[in-house]
Amino acid sequence: MAGDPRRPATFALFLMPAWLLLSAQLLAEYWAATGVTLPDADDAMRLVQVREFLGGHGWFDLHEARLGLQTGYDTHWSRLIDVGLASLFLLFRTFADTVLAERLMTAIWPVLWLLPTIGGAAAIAWRIAGRNAAIIVLLLAIFAGPGIQQFRPGRIDHHNVQIALSVLTVAATVWADRWRFAAATAGALTGVVLAIGFEGLPLLVVSGAMIAGRYVFVGESRVVRDYGIALAATSIVALLITTPPWLWSQPVCDKIAINSASALAIVGVGLASLPVLAPAGGVLLRSAGVALIGATAVIVFAVLLPQCLGGHYALIDPAIRPIWLDKVSETKPLTDLIERAPATGLATLAFPLVAVLAAIPLLRDPAARRDFGLLAGGAALAMSFVYMAVAMRGYSYAIWVGMPFIAAAAVQLFQRLPLMTFVLRFVVLILVTPTAITLGVLTLASAAGQRELVQLNSAERAACTARANYAALALLPAGRIAVNEIEWAPYLLAWTPHSVLAAPYHRLSPAILASHRVFASPSAVSRKLIADAGVDYIVICGSHGATGVSGPEQAASLWGRLQAGAVPDWLEPVPDTRPFAVYRVRP
Repeated sequence: MAGDPRRPATFALFLMPAWLLLSAQLLAEYWAATGVTLPDADDAMRLVQVREFLGGHGWFDLHEARLGLQTGYDTHWSRLIDVGLASLFLLFRTFADTVLAERLMTAIWPVLWLLPTIGGAAAIAWRIAGRNAAIIVLLLAIFAGPGIQQFRPGRIDHHNVQIALSVLTVAATVWADRWRFAAATAGALTGVVLAIGFEGLPLLVVSGAMIAGRYVFVGESRVVRDYGIALAATSIVALLITTPPWLWSQPVCDKIAINSASALAIVGVGLASLPVLAPAGGVLLRSAGVALIGATAVIVFAVLLPQCLGGHYALIDPAIRPIWLDKVSETKPLTDLIERAPATGLATLAFPLVAVLAAIPLLRDPAARRDFGLLAGGAALAMSFVYMAVAMRGYSYAIWVGMPFIAAAAVQLFQRLPLMTFVLRFVVLILVTPTAITLGVLTLASAAGQRELVQLNSAERAACTARANYAALALLPAGRIAVNEIEWAPYLLAWTPHSVLAAPYHRLSPAILASHRVFASPSAVSRKLIADAGVDYIVICGSHGATGVSGPEQAASLWGRLQAGAVPDWLEPVPDTRPFAVYRVRP
């Protein structure tokens, strides 16, 4: 029976080996790399933040004095990730030196979050198609391929945690009509996810909407009451523990703050109160009540800071979009990838599309369309697909929410073809794993002459992010650096004592513009900009220079002159720093 909650404990006998096998595979593949570099600039920045937390920075002290203009930089990242990483570091520090403990922390942390992610996807599958579907999800997870990129050792920023908790939120939602504590769990997880960041918001919204919809059309008050109470409570707690008291009244767009917490509290309290205020209301009255609560929440959110209706980046300086933000791949739509590299784009689209196609026959059954769990899971799949289409960061969500529907379709296929042998069934399942579907489409599209995306970790990038290459820089007297590619800035912070003018973070708009102008301006102008910013070193690695500058302006810019070997007399080359070209600013 689909959604039969019996024997969950025995399922752990399958879940744990699947997680351990996948974790062992990832650690074997990436362990060596954890001693060389970190996968992304955000991982390096998170390492800096964790080190400072361990070094004595207070819970609310998220100020990075070594980053940005002279006033420094206040990050919006959640301390909740830092405390988890710091705890893991201290555990490893009991038997390892600092270097090894830190390496173990960065390697183990991401794979830990695979366990709740796999468990959440399996729980969704169990609810919509039974225990066999949950077991099939475990096999799909072992060959998750592109779905595990955010969980590979070294990924310590926050994406894997948000993916895991968002998938668990969907899992709790689909069980809300059958498990007593599921709705409250969904509400509580929503607050926790938003305390970390907003990347999982689309799945959280659809989960809340499905629970509210169940109340509207079925009239089940317990589910909406439990969800509302948990949502309101955790949202308020999230604000209190992630925001210093002196900023509780300040609305912002990129993290939970008074505007978003107020809106969530209104939704939570409103949903919990509806069954009490209108206990005998029909569908129309319940619909009106839910609509009024939603409208009130949006109005309060908009009144406190109207710009936030424009999204996460609403408050940034528009001038940094062409310089940096427009080039951030995770914020771009899938169509951009398909246009640039059709083979890679189609391969990216493949597994989520197959999952959507697998869901259609399930939802065509009239009986299934009355199944809340299936409808909630289908809504989450549709939302994750749209999310991926709008912003590539949604891809991982679509992979994990899509697995249960592939598994459910496989269960139906095996029921219709009962004579299939175990070996044949295993082959079929291997062919529909994320790895097989993605690689299959990539191979076919490439064979048809479509372009693939170039290697993301090119030799140039690998050299510019390798920890060993920062050793010479670390020996120089500490100073402020302007670097040609701001992606390298967090690595400079992690592996040298220097300060950095700018890094790839939207709250650093003035610093990003200042760094851009240093390299894009003529030498004489750059000299004044450097003096104003207090820069001590110019550092260049790789071929990326002044964006949006071409022709005569490019040649006359500081970047152009340095590329041509014409070093201004106010810069002194520093020898023996390859692959970096380092110039000391003369007094």
